[in-house]
Amino acid sequence: MFSNLSPFTRLHVVISLIGIVSGLVVMFGLLVSRRLNGWTALFLISTVLTSVTGFFFPFHGVTPAIVVGIISLVLLAVAIVARYARHLAGHWRWIYVVCAMIALYLNVFVLVVQLFQKVPALKALAPTQTEPPFAVAQLVVLALFVLLTVIAAIKFHGEQLRMA
Repeated sequence: MFSNLSPFTRLHVVISLIGIVSGLVVMFGLLVSRRLNGWTALFLISTVLTSVTGFFFPFHGVTPAIVVGIISLVLLAVAIVARYARHLAGHWRWIYVVCAMIALYLNVFVLVVQLFQKVPALKALAPTQTEPPFAVAQLVVLALFVLLTVIAAIKFHGEQLRMA
């Protein structure tokens, strides 16, 4: 799968996967009310880089990928302000959680799209990505993220955290 990709595409994919994996670790930290400072920095940096590098692919006009990248960067900017400038004080705690988790969701959403485009078995199930298996996969991912984001927003109390 990686061998037929350009070096830039490979770099973009690696950065994206780092963002997703570190984001899942950060999500776990939010669910157990832990900051996980190093993982959080890695998640935010790699997720910003994922969106930024996505703009360097050739495109003509506004595409869904461009819109997702712009939305992700706006959410990440708010999450970074909430986390580092506002120190998770007051309402900035839940704003951080929601923005960070929606940014992670968008990366996972794109991962599912790419898996259905690139993995032969998945492509056979949903060749145009309008078929039920694709819709069900995306719906399950969305429902899981909504549930986990709500739980994380409730459980994560920035002012009462132990340093990780």
